[in-house]
Amino acid sequence: MAWAAERANPHGNSQTAASAASMQACLTRCAWCSPDPLYRAYHDEEWGVPLHDERALFELLTLEGAQAGLSWLTILKKREGYRRAFDHFDVERIARYDAADVARLMADAGIVRNRLKIESTITNARATLALRETGAGWTPTSGISWTPAPSPTRGRTSTKCRPARCCRTRSART
Repeated sequence: MAWAAERANPHGNSQTAASAASMQACLTRCAWCSPDPLYRAYHDEEWGVPLHDERALFELLTLEGAQAGLSWLTILKKREGYRRAFDHFDVERIARYDAADVARLMADAGIVRNRLKIESTITNARATLALRETGAGWTPTSGISWTPAPSPTRGRTSTKCRPARCCRTRSART
């Protein structure tokens, strides 16, 4: 609920818990947002918020890839497992993963144990390092486009990352 108080009162003036709860009750959510608290927290605090941090973007790329064929809620429930298993999305460490690491990850029940998805994360870590070497990296001006899109249910413009085309041209797997 701290996020609600912060959004309603960004200057840090005193605000009651009742007014923060009131704001949460008035929040309009997208139809796809399930009543699960984890999903609601993702919707309210993360979805549609631009990311510019390489580690956060790499985490999102990895989780989005893992989600293919599964529900997003399944991935959200495994998110901490992914953070633990993939060294908190430390790109340099993941890029050095070898066959033993793939075997370790295939045995980890905290993540989706799909060899192709695991290997794509390793490949994407290597591609991220290659991006960094060219000076592009995961920055707003790197060619990985951020496109504003209106979001009437959120009451503000949502900016969504559309990195797939850019990443494919730089050897990443999505």
